[in-house]
Amino acid sequence: MDREATAVAGETGSHVGLLKVLGPVHVWALGVGIVLVGEFMGWNYGVGKGGAFGALISCFVIGILYTCVAMIDSEITSTVAAAGGQYAQAKHTIGPLMAFNVGLYMVLTYTMLNASDIQVAGQLVQIAAGNMNVTIPWQPYTILCLALLTLLNYRGVLATLSVNFVITALAFLSILVLFIGVKPWAPHEVLLHSQLLTALPYGWLGVLASFHFGIWYYLGIEGTCQSAEEVRSPGRALPLGTMTGMITLLIAAAITWYVVCGLLPWEYIGWDAELAPLYDAARVTGSSTLTVILFIGTLFSAIASANGCINDAARAWFSMGRDRYLPIWFGAVHPKYRTPFRSILFLTPIAAIFALYIPLAEIITFSILSGLLNYTFMPINMWKFRRKWPIGSIRRGFEHPFHPIPAGVLLTLCVATFFAIYLGYGRQLLSMMLFYIVASAWFAFYRYRYVRRGDQFSMPWPRPQGY
Repeated sequence: MDREATAVAGETGSHVGLLKVLGPVHVWALGVGIVLVGEFMGWNYGVGKGGAFGALISCFVIGILYTCVAMIDSEITSTVAAAGGQYAQAKHTIGPLMAFNVGLYMVLTYTMLNASDIQVAGQLVQIAAGNMNVTIPWQPYTILCLALLTLLNYRGVLATLSVNFVITALAFLSILVLFIGVKPWAPHEVLLHSQLLTALPYGWLGVLASFHFGIWYYLGIEGTCQSAEEVRSPGRALPLGTMTGMITLLIAAAITWYVVCGLLPWEYIGWDAELAPLYDAARVTGSSTLTVILFIGTLFSAIASANGCINDAARAWFSMGRDRYLPIWFGAVHPKYRTPFRSILFLTPIAAIFALYIPLAEIITFSILSGLLNYTFMPINMWKFRRKWPIGSIRRGFEHPFHPIPAGVLLTLCVATFFAIYLGYGRQLLSMMLFYIVASAWFAFYRYRYVRRGDQFSMPWPRPQGY
């Protein structure tokens, strides 16, 4: 028996499993809770790349990308109902090296998103205090937020996602309140689109460049897959929670663009130092009530996103530890709370370091790039999944329509978005690709020896066609 197999069985989770306690509402809360912060901040950097109309075009084009992601994920994850989401999919359809990379993509996507969320939460507190002529540092509030959310995740997934449902719903409601408050039925009374909007200031190349931050409207909706092992009915809860979450985000994104671009000049919206455009839009109205509501909504959205990111990143890391892609120590399940507690505690300091020392736009780009690499894998995964196990050969919880069109569209849009990121952050893109190449080499030449290849296929499926 190798050294890593000497861990106590209960400690590594071989007979202490995750609890199946979640329903569609919790899946919706996980997906939308992670992503909704993108409506409150981050998307506006795309306005600086392509202007207001460029950001609107990217909003809907990237919305198509994520609709394809949601459909593909809903089919495969409702069939491969295991913690780890796309990582678990890759194990069954492609192989260990791809699975390792996909797992790493997901962990860094959510950890970097978590870092950006808590940084925003701390800075919002600082901004609100500054508006009351009180000067305070933002860093302690960032760490306090992270510590409280880590404790919540440590103590159980049901409480974590129940809290997420409440605060996510309130954050979404704040967007609707602002929309009503600016009187959209009288567009020239408060909203001034005719005066503020211009044609494409940087042409169609600027529109393409704005795809980079258009992703921020939706980044993380694929995180619903991380709950697959903890939902009561994967075939119903995962597709329903994911697709309704995508509809929610499309509505929120359209409202956000309409309101903000009708109240603020596009040059200000796309400014690098602009942290919270919805909050600033509420302040421009002159209504103290709307200002308070949008401050709370922005803060809640950041907290909900960070909360969901801790949940998702830990489950991906836990799954990789449980399968020996990482030290098996990370595969432990808490005997009382039934959570992947070691993975939760290990990733928290990483998020804290990035939140405290790295600029927001760079953290967002790190998260986006990792997520985009994951999405690029999905079309390949979908084609291989349908080829190995055609419709009718195994029981699926959901069958997405129009295959292979969504996979082809997704791959095309991923390539276009990689080019968009290269236009503005080429050095960071190349650096991250080098990092993932080095990580792959480490796995292939060192870590793979610990993987039990025969244990990777946990689904009771027939032999794939062609094998």
